[in-house]
Amino acid sequence: MRARLRPLLVAAAVCLAACATTPPAPPVPATQSIAALYQRPAERALINGIRFYEEGSFDRAETALRSALEQGLADARDTATAHKYLAFLACAFSRLDECEQHFRDAFAADAKFSLTETEVGHPIWGPIYRKVAAAQQPQAATPARK
Repeated sequence: MRARLRPLLVAAAVCLAACATTPPAPPVPATQSIAALYQRPAERALINGIRFYEEGSFDRAETALRSALEQGLADARDTATAHKYLAFLACAFSRLDECEQHFRDAFAADAKFSLTETEVGHPIWGPIYRKVAAAQQPQAATPARK
């Protein structure tokens, strides 16, 4: 009788092991409707700030972007984006210390923050961004002195 149960037990063990090792599929990321985001004051201010920037209405862009930050953007990437555009504006108007601080704030909001290659190549804010980005890199461990 024991010999007859052995194949059955082995088959059951294999089936259970197969179930235990199959990881579940990752959840599908939720998407947000732009219309729904536009109903939120901070996100609306960010969208408008970017639009004003692209249209060349820099005073209006700065006001809207600051408003977005004051109202509290829900997503850290959006906060970093608001700081990015504020950095661009500050650099463009020779407020270089403010530009640098906005890049720092962007990294503080989102550690994965980065500019596109074209943005990094800009002659005014590119060098400031590179300086701030380099400071975000973990410092190489220095060997202990004896």
